[in-house]
Amino acid sequence: MKRQMTFNEDVKNYDRFRPTYTKELFDNIIHYSSLDKTKEALEIGIGTGQATTPILQTGCSLTAIELGDNLASYCENKFREYDNFTIHNTSFEDYHYAPNSVGLIYSGTAFHWIPEEIGYTKVFDMLKRGGTLALFWNRPSIKKDSTIYNEIQLIYKKYSPTYEPPVEDKQDKYNRIMESIRKYGFVDLQFKLIHQTRSFNAEDYISLLNTYSDHRVMPKDIRLAFEEEMRATINKHGGVLTIYDTMDLYLAKKP
Repeated sequence: MKRQMTFNEDVKNYDRFRPTYTKELFDNIIHYSSLDKTKEALEIGIGTGQATTPILQTGCSLTAIELGDNLASYCENKFREYDNFTIHNTSFEDYHYAPNSVGLIYSGTAFHWIPEEIGYTKVFDMLKRGGTLALFWNRPSIKKDSTIYNEIQLIYKKYSPTYEPPVEDKQDKYNRIMESIRKYGFVDLQFKLIHQTRSFNAEDYISLLNTYSDHRVMPKDIRLAFEEEMRATINKHGGVLTIYDTMDLYLAKKP
């Protein structure tokens, strides 16, 4: 199974525990793109709709693309009351489109699954002149100065020897994404970092981990042992784990 298809396995858990994005992030996208009921938008990789409702509420005509059939069916039902919503169960690579037809194309924590030369080229071709590309990712972390941090890193290393802890300063990654956006012809690039925190008890944190592809592809016996040790560690430290989310947002236009 391809890693991106693991999201399709437990849809309700994914919808409950994957974070939504902040009002600030959506306000930036809507303002930059001048999105309203006269515009057409396309969402790449809707998941269970973590980044969908604020866009729908502008009244725009929103088309979503989702590779997972269970995820697509879930969203079709979840947003059934919106007559401005359509979803296609397909990959972005296979999606058929009219050139110069869309005012906004956006993707939340999904665009990295598409080969760069396909993704950016196709988005550029689909967008109308002056249309907006909005890409954003959520990158969760645990504070290094927290007492639980080192113990959690040891658990990851024990059960996943190739594990590398998240890098707090991701400026190199941000710069590479901005370079790619410019390379494919987009202009007026804006970059923003947006932050939020979330708190989890041990069981909910394990449920969150089960929404991530690298966790779901672990052999079952290793995954269960990992989860048991993680659960015990969180409970030993008061039963609550705080996650710090950093969202990197990129906005650009087709000239």
